Amino acid sequence: MQRDDLLLARSENLFPAVTHLYGEPLTLARAKDQYVWDSSGRQYLDFFGGIVTVSIGHCNSEINERVHRQIDTLGHTSTLYSSAPMLRLAGKLASISPGGALTRAMFTNSGSEANETAIQAARLYTGNSDIIALRHSYHGRSQLSAALTGNHAWRPAGAAAPGVTFAHNAYCYRCPFGLTYPSCELRCAHDLQELIRTTTTGRIAGMIAEPIQGVGGFITPPPEYFGIVARIVREHGGIFISDEVQTAWGRTGAKWFGMEHWGVQPDMLTSAKGLANGLPIGVTLAGDAVAHAVPAPTISTFGGNPISSEAACAVLDFIEAHGLRARTEENGAHLRAGLLALRDKYPLIGDVRGMGLLQALELVTDRRLRTPAPAETSAVLEAARQQGLLIGKGGLHGNCLRLSPPMNLGRSDIGEFLLRLDRAFETIGNQ
Repeated sequence: MQRDDLLLARSENLFPAVTHLYGEPLTLARAKDQYVWDSSGRQYLDFFGGIVTVSIGHCNSEINERVHRQIDTLGHTSTLYSSAPMLRLAGKLASISPGGALTRAMFTNSGSEANETAIQAARLYTGNSDIIALRHSYHGRSQLSAALTGNHAWRPAGAAAPGVTFAHNAYCYRCPFGLTYPSCELRCAHDLQELIRTTTTGRIAGMIAEPIQGVGGFITPPPEYFGIVARIVREHGGIFISDEVQTAWGRTGAKWFGMEHWGVQPDMLTSAKGLANGLPIGVTLAGDAVAHAVPAPTISTFGGNPISSEAACAVLDFIEAHGLRARTEENGAHLRAGLLALRDKYPLIGDVRGMGLLQALELVTDRRLRTPAPAETSAVLEAARQQGLLIGKGGLHGNCLRLSPPMNLGRSDIGEFLLRLDRAFETIGNQ
């Protein structure tokens, strides 16, 4: 199909609700490592990675080799049967889970399903029903996971669920209390106590939180935040669930999981995306007691699929073999330094934040007032595309640029990215 045929097919045959980053949809035709090519043959440096999903490069040769062997051996089982790839993966995840404490896995197909599973387990284990989520959060597109999402743009009509309450997140750049860290004494975290006492039954099933809020614009809390809220959650009968759909597998640098940077031991953990480098997978990890609270029978038709499971095993092996957690920390610091230099150059950039190779720029028209700049953000996104660069967008106001390149990229890739992004900002400044 030619480019015009593809665009016509998209407009006529897909749900209109399926959104797109650009004014003119971009149709990708092939990819390799850090590059993708569109249907017209144009090459792009990919610094978004399918929304933090291509963790170790497109069509990674080592991963593909193992996937090809698995396809020729066993392609489907469902969870009614066991397979060696699924059991190897479960054992590996238990061994690397925070504190080695989350020894039970439930495999599904996506982060949405993983989060649904976690909420169900929390309610069954505690006997309570109230769930706390964070403002600016994103937890998926299913009925319940959308109801847990604290951003109106991603909560479609009807996405509501009883017993879900939203706490203040640690959005220091736009503090909801008008305070400044650290003199604020983490008022946003301590406010959870009042929230539970006034908007719930006082006994909660749990709290679900992203260590770094992805769709929210990579909002990164200060070091004390999660320790405070996890303690309050447990004091009121709940368990603490870390949504690591975007922050796991070394993406934040040095650690396997994002929440480890805050020194908090989650009671449950969910993930998906980068675990299988683009193949569909979701997982919910829990300790023995919480896992036993979920009654039989339960199944997932495609959960633990041997092809996706083998890909995930290969991804984890690759990350370890190539030292990507440490490399991500180093490259992330290098990338951040370049982004801070761009902030010094362009007043449009109000904030730089993130961790590892999960970085964001928040754009504002007035730094003093921190006025969101959604139109300018879209313009930079389009200008970056013209420079052969793919990046993402997010934030409640649509004014954040999101960066999540493959973790095995090189320093030269970061240098090329910064040059192209610089030219994109320069183009906007000259308009």
